[in-house]
Amino acid sequence: MNDVFTSECAYGKHPRRHRRDKSDNCAPSWQNALPREWRDRVVVPLSFRVFREFEIPARRVFGYDQDGAICYSAHDYRLIDVRSDDDEDFYETLVYAESVFAWRLTDGCWLVNRRIESLGAEGESENDLRVEERMPR
Repeated sequence: MNDVFTSECAYGKHPRRHRRDKSDNCAPSWQNALPREWRDRVVVPLSFRVFREFEIPARRVFGYDQDGAICYSAHDYRLIDVRSDDDEDFYETLVYAESVFAWRLTDGCWLVNRRIESLGAEGESENDLRVEERMPR
């Protein structure tokens, strides 16, 4: 399994210098999924809060601007399944992944990137980039 899905921080491995609480455990790589042509049109987050679900591989990240308003949002979900090739040895495998990244634009709209990967036998990947009026929930 890819290390990015199992690490403490799915959105980057940049440790925070000062932690406010346990949910603020990393500085996400918020530009990774942002297309280069949009980089000068987004509000840059200055601080982050990361929330992890402990029973399933799912995370939510909020980035805040200088006024404390949300300007970056990301969440992901991973479906892990137990498989066996010989009914004796079992292993976990990633079968479905869904991620949403959203950046607030300087005009107040949101640039939203949705990614869905179905990793089964007939799985197809989807990647949708669009401008929306509201932050995705």
